[in-house]
Amino acid sequence: MKKTLSRRARIATGGAVLAAVAAGTFGTVAANASAPDAAAPAAAEAGKRDTTTSTHLTIDAATEAAQAALKAAKKEGQRITVAVVDRNGNTILTMRGDGAGPQSYESAVKKAFTAVSWNATTTELAGRLKDAPNLKDIPGTLFLGGGVPVTSGKAPIAGIGVAGAPSGTLDEKFAQAGAEALN
Repeated sequence: MKKTLSRRARIATGGAVLAAVAAGTFGTVAANASAPDAAAPAAAEAGKRDTTTSTHLTIDAATEAAQAALKAAKKEGQRITVAVVDRNGNTILTMRGDGAGPQSYESAVKKAFTAVSWNATTTELAGRLKDAPNLKDIPGTLFLGGGVPVTSGKAPIAGIGVAGAPSGTLDEKFAQAGAEALN
């Protein structure tokens, strides 16, 4: 005579079986991930002449710069967003000031990226468009005043972008205040 398990017992038994199978599979995967494969080549070590070192802003320095830009804008009654990017154009941080417009976030990031990419203010770069109008076609750039580079030993290490004030001149003034807070 065959004994029938209750529904609760079948669920509990099935769950226990699945847990045991999963534990065994995980153990196998974990063991394989840590075990060296004799057939795999060893990682190659790059020599000193094959590498370079770069300087980056710390998150604390980026925060200090952004807060200085926001403070300068607030002092003049302006509502802005400030972005700080690293040497590679990756965003370190973005701070949207109280009441800043929704367009200001993306614009600030693009201005910071543009400034660090060419190690020049975006106002200066906007002037270069007369001789090289295709510059504006590069993805992620924005050639409006409000972006300034941050340098170390004349090499660009970051960009600060500000957007939201009624003019690029004001945006750039606030971005410059952020950069000056780092000196």
